[in-house]
Amino acid sequence: MKVGRLAALCGVAGPVLFTVAWVVGSLRQPGHGAAEVQLSGLAAEDARDPQIMMAGFVVLGLCSIAFGVALDRVIVPRSAGPWLVVVAGAAAVAAGVFRRDHLLLVGPGFAGESWHNQVHDVASGVAYGAMLVAPLVLARRFRGDPQWAMVSRPVQVLALGSAVALAVFASRVVEPWNGVAQRIAVTLALSAEILVAARMLTLPLTGSGARQAARTG
Repeated sequence: MKVGRLAALCGVAGPVLFTVAWVVGSLRQPGHGAAEVQLSGLAAEDARDPQIMMAGFVVLGLCSIAFGVALDRVIVPRSAGPWLVVVAGAAAVAAGVFRRDHLLLVGPGFAGESWHNQVHDVASGVAYGAMLVAPLVLARRFRGDPQWAMVSRPVQVLALGSAVALAVFASRVVEPWNGVAQRIAVTLALSAEILVAARMLTLPLTGSGARQAARTG
């Protein structure tokens, strides 16, 4: 199997395995519904089986890094989109390694955040931002490429939907269902990555051949 095709499969596998991780992690929290616990809380020190969600973050991140690097090889160079995918992947790895302190955001005995909780918050912010901007940049780039034009609008719609859901999550207007808004936002963004990866799997050209086809197109 060619490296580019394997990396494209990573672009599908990473989001799918991350989704499986948060579904399983959510179901295994005794006394807490899925809507009550944010994704980061599932990897916290006091979560049940936090290693499941930690692995989900790390696998998603590594797969996104591999996919972003490969994506840069099959489109015209100097596009920021693939490297934003890489940035999102690196931030996801950091979010999994540097965990949040507690399952819930507030509770009795919460005296302050540890340094790794603060690193996690920064990494999560970077991951969210890159996950939202990357598909918008890619959608704009794909619009003028005959090989990619078919996925341009769906990718853009998914990214905008994710942005709306993330804004709802950040505003907390749907409490106590804020965890649902977060899951919707992340799932839509990851669906955009899956769509791009699936299209990459169907392309016959890779590397310089694809770049030349894009230029002539």
